[in-house]
Parts: sequence; C-alpha cells; structure tokens
Amino acid sequence: MDRRRFLGTAGLGLTVLSGALGRVADHRPKLTILQTNDTHSRIDPFPMDGSRNQGLGGIARRKVLVDRIRDREEHTLLVDSGDMFQGTPYYNLYGGEVEIEAMNRVGYDVATVGNHEFDNGIAGLEKTMPLARFEWVSSNLDWSGAKSLAPLVKPWTIREIGPFKVGLFGVLCELKGMVASHNHVGVIYLDPVESARRSVAELKARGCNLIVCLSHMGYRTRYEGEQMRDDRFPAQVEGIDLVLGGHSHTFLDDLVALPRKGGGVTRVTQQGWAGMRLGRVEVRLERGDGLAMRQDPLVVA
Repeated sequence: MDRRRFLGTAGLGLTVLSGALGRVADHRPKLTILQTNDTHSRIDPFPMDGSRNQGLGGIARRKVLVDRIRDREEHTLLVDSGDMFQGTPYYNLYGGEVEIEAMNRVGYDVATVGNHEFDNGIAGLEKTMPLARFEWVSSNLDWSGAKSLAPLVKPWTIREIGPFKVGLFGVLCELKGMVASHNHVGVIYLDPVESARRSVAELKARGCNLIVCLSHMGYRTRYEGEQMRDDRFPAQVEGIDLVLGGHSHTFLDDLVALPRKGGGVTRVTQQGWAGMRLGRVEVRLERGDGLAMRQDPLVVA
C-alpha cells in the first residue's frame, strides 16, 4: 500500500486545552512556537474502543491545527523533540518513511533525534533522514563516524523570523541503556551540558535573541542516577530561554520556570506523547532584551 494514502484518512477537528488566548490587543512582536514530541508513529487517531485516549491524535488533525495557526499568526515555528519513530505498524512496515513524509506535509521546520530514531540502526536512518524537508539538530552526538549522516545533522541552527533571531539546538539522553550499541555504530554520545554550552555560545555570538533547546532527555524521569534531565539542565547552562522537551511522555500544562545558571530563568515544557497534544508557546519581545512567554497547548481531537 502506498504510504501517501495514509496521510489523509483521519478525521479533522480541534479542542483548545486551556481556553482561548487573551482578547486584549498586544502589539509587542510575537512568535508562536508549535511543538510535538514522542509522537511514536501515531499517524492515525487512537481507535474508538472505549480507552482513555480514544479519538485523540492523528496527523491530519495536527495539520489542520498547524495550518489554522499559521493562517492567523504572522510569525510561527514548528518543531519536534524526538521519538517520531516506533509504536505502531507504520514503523514496522515502512521503517520511518511514513512518519517523515507526514512531518514534511505538516511543514515542520526543525527536529531533534530521540533514542527510538535508532531502532533500525544506522542503515535505517540512512533511508529516512535524507527524506526530511526539515532540519535536524543534535549537539551532543558526534556523527562523524557515520559519514552518510554527518552532513544531515547540525549541532544547532538559526531561524530569522520577523524580529526574532532564533537559535535552536538539540540534546539527547544517554545512549547507554537506551540504544543498543550495534544500532549507533559511528555515533558517539557527548556530555549534554558541555555540548549545550558550546551551542549557546555560538548562537549568542551570532546575535540570537531567543535560544531554544529541543531536548530528548526527559522531565523528572523515573530513571535513577545522575543522568541529565530537563529539570536539572537550566542550573548547568547559561543562556537557554526555552526547553521544549521529550522522552518522559510528560504533559506539562504550563511553562515551568527554573532558575538558570548566571541568573534569570529557563522555561521548560513537554507535550506528552502520541501526538495527542500540540504545544503552543507564545514568545513576545519586550523592551531591552526581555522576553515574555505563555503556553496555551491544544488537544488534537
């Protein structure tokens, strides 16, 4: 069956999770950042089987939401925080091609890799990553030993959107215990804190006024030990304004403001899993170099 036939089969609809955005006019420059994470090959909505998640999600509904927001908002950015692969027969049958094509059709701008992107090994990534019409960022993986993939993945990228110069970089959880060694041959895990510090320094030097981390490290995860997580990260790295997280399948209804090394706060959020929710963060420029943020996520239903 042609994978393209899958992308228009779901019904359309949307529900606002936390209420309509404020009606009072605000003329400060605004950027609307849309985010998904851990969609796990959920091309279709959950079946209507009486389960808690019945009817939620689906790529067609997500596209409707994204298109409507883009029609209304002047400045938008759509990103994914990893683990778009694995979880339904679409991945088992097509190895990630359906997921990448779906993301292309929705119009993603930037994504980072999650641990499940490695489930079919380097050979699987060689088939799927080149299909993307969006950018891949991953600062704490050294791809130089996977020569066919190294040109496709950058530590960071910059998007100039109206008055916003947005620097984005990606970080991934530790590979050990998450990815079989034979599935990441040639790709080496690097310390996420040191990698993030380098990326932030590069982005600041290039004049970025908004620094966004696409993280697949998890928020207050169940994993023991000293692994880095989103809730520990800001205290270690200066200059990050916003962490858009993944990995732990956490639904954060509001932005979590955490103390940042060097002063100020880093705001952290995550949108659960399976594409049941589309994250929406509004960022406004204030006088000086200030930023104001609010979150108003959408349930995909």
